[in-house]
Amino acid sequence: MDPNVLYILIGILCLGAGIIAGKFIFAKDTRKKIQDADEHVQKIISEAQLSAENLKKEKLLEAKEKFVQLKAEHDREVLERNRKVNESENRIKQKETVLHQKTEQLERQIKENDAIKQNLNRQIEILNIKQAEIDKHQEEQTRRLEKVSGLTAEEAKAQLIEGLKQEAHSQALGVQQEIIDDAKQKANKEARKIIIQSIQRNAAEQAIENAITVFNLESDEIKGQIIGREGRNIRAIEAATGVDLIVDDTPEAIILSCFDPLRREIARLSLQRLVADGRIHPARIEEVVDKTRRQLEEQIMEIGERTIIEMGIHGLHKELVRLVGKMRFRSSYGQNLLMHSREVANLCAVMAAELGLNPKLAKRAGLLHDIGKVPDEETELSHALLGAKLAEKYGENPAVINAIGAHHDEMEMQYVISPIVQACDAISGARPGARREIMQQYLQRIKELENLALNYNGVEKAYAIQAGRELRVIVEADKVSDQESDRLSFDIAQKIQTEMTYPGQIKVTVIREKRAVNVAR
Repeated sequence: MDPNVLYILIGILCLGAGIIAGKFIFAKDTRKKIQDADEHVQKIISEAQLSAENLKKEKLLEAKEKFVQLKAEHDREVLERNRKVNESENRIKQKETVLHQKTEQLERQIKENDAIKQNLNRQIEILNIKQAEIDKHQEEQTRRLEKVSGLTAEEAKAQLIEGLKQEAHSQALGVQQEIIDDAKQKANKEARKIIIQSIQRNAAEQAIENAITVFNLESDEIKGQIIGREGRNIRAIEAATGVDLIVDDTPEAIILSCFDPLRREIARLSLQRLVADGRIHPARIEEVVDKTRRQLEEQIMEIGERTIIEMGIHGLHKELVRLVGKMRFRSSYGQNLLMHSREVANLCAVMAAELGLNPKLAKRAGLLHDIGKVPDEETELSHALLGAKLAEKYGENPAVINAIGAHHDEMEMQYVISPIVQACDAISGARPGARREIMQQYLQRIKELENLALNYNGVEKAYAIQAGRELRVIVEADKVSDQESDRLSFDIAQKIQTEMTYPGQIKVTVIREKRAVNVAR
């Protein structure tokens, strides 16, 4: 045999033997793993059965505990219910006992009442018998009296009643007169008491001087700047403000003279700004005066708003607030108008509170009672009627409107607060030192002097200066010529001489200024 073939056969045999041996070994390992797996499974099953038994025992124990707990709670509830039932039964027994006692007591009272009723019936019978005897005896006495007096019972009764009526009437008249006299005395005493308390509870001010304002300067050198070259600056200031500037030997001071406090304030503030700025010439003066006039209007509004806040008055129309602020720069017989109105408002509030009326409404009427003295335009109406018209225009309460219009008896009083406002206005104005009649007449004369000149055509502005001794009239250059200016000055002087009464003499100065203005663009 070929050796190579032999080797191949031997190799094949060896390979087959190896495969067989490998399979035998693999099968042996597999069987071992299967056995191990079976043992592991049996072990897991045993552990699971043991855990199940333990879990079963635990659940049984928990169930038993829960059952015991529920049973205990049920027993407690049963005991509580039994206790409540017992308490209810006890209460019912107590009530039954009480009712039984009350029933017995009522039965006893009924028996006693029956006895009392029988006793009363016997007494009533006795009284009826006695009443019959008394009536019989009274009839006998009446017949005897009629026989003696010659009058029947009805006639005697009528005479007696008439005499009693006359006596009662006389006594009633006497008592009535005493009550009326006592009421009058008490009313007068109480009225004096209320008025005195109202006055004492409000501070009073004295009349102040309202004709001049002193403007202080840092040095006398500024006087020359204010006067300007040939007096053009001071003339421009006087023409723009309507205030007379008095520059005399008084050191570091210039006097502003005008009857209108508003004009004086505008002039003072304008001078203050011009001096601080240093640029004083006619164009700058007019610009500053216009700016000051606008800012003063804002200040007037602030004064009015501050006043109504301090007085506790709400819902006032803006225009009425402005008029209230404007009263700060007006005077009435030398008395500051705003201070007078505030004083009247406080007096009205106190008096209304004492009388049990609405103090806020009375205070509102007292503050607004003189708004007709600060109109924006001159009218023929009196200040009371004009004030009522303005209050009605801006939606004020009818009681306030009537109080304003009736405080000088120019309108019929329809509300209770109207006489209160009238009385408080008289109280404020009648205090010693409160007003100065001569000052009011002077102011009225100055206003009439200016209005007289303003009635002529072409007159732009008219200012009474130097305490009314000079009337300065500014005309429009386009409407009035130089010749007409001379004629206008003469006509105004003649009209003043014939229609007005004044001390001394009044100088009429008509100023006509032609301006040519162009703008370089």
